[in-house]
Amino acid sequence: MFDLTGKVALVTGGNGGIGLGMAEGLARGGAGIAIWGGNPDKNEAAGAKLRKHGGRVLVQRCDVSREDEVEERMAELLAEFGRLDGCFANAGRSLERTAFHELTAEAWRGVMDVNLDGTFFTLRAASRHMVARAKAGDPGGRLVATSSTSTVHGPAGAVAYGASKGALNVMMRALAVEYARYGITANAIVPGWIETEMTAGKIADERFSGNVLPRIPHRRWGTGDDFAGIAAYLMSEASRYHTGDSFVIDGAYTIF
Repeated sequence: MFDLTGKVALVTGGNGGIGLGMAEGLARGGAGIAIWGGNPDKNEAAGAKLRKHGGRVLVQRCDVSREDEVEERMAELLAEFGRLDGCFANAGRSLERTAFHELTAEAWRGVMDVNLDGTFFTLRAASRHMVARAKAGDPGGRLVATSSTSTVHGPAGAVAYGASKGALNVMMRALAVEYARYGITANAIVPGWIETEMTAGKIADERFSGNVLPRIPHRRWGTGDDFAGIAAYLMSEASRYHTGDSFVIDGAYTIF
């Protein structure tokens, strides 16, 4: 049911954290993997880890906030693999906690450039290929965006980040309707507090950890590995009728 042999997936921000966890889940299922990331050392380390699963791996340096780079890397990916079956737009950035009335336009734009525009550029490039393939008689495809539980509880001091992720939830629901005719599904993954480079500073803060960790019923931070299963499911034929959804993966943090 979860055999991904012959399929090709792209994971942006796939060189660490949630992205690498998803990429490993896809690679273990037999998919060919392309990862985009900005750090060359992390890219190569992630590529080496993924190659141990035995499948084809393409590592590309890409700034998803640059439309031209996204288009160029996508063209390279398609030249290498010949197709793209799943696109996981996971690359993102956040800011230090900042009061809304002190938030600068530059800081706001910096978050939107990656989280919102970068996802738009990435999924648009992927969908062009998937739609063209469907019109040629080969329908199907998976579009996935990484959102955040900040869209559930409203993050004071992180308005730009929360707003960017909230927009992604709406984007994926709209794409689910628009692309259903081509057999393409669109879903959002909504992580809670996950141990990554982006959250390392907060998790290391004893005051923060002492307040947040007891509110997570599973009593642990999430890890990238916790996203391997959902990635494999969404990429597989088992999810072919599951679309327009937001998968909250947070150890029940937003419930408790």
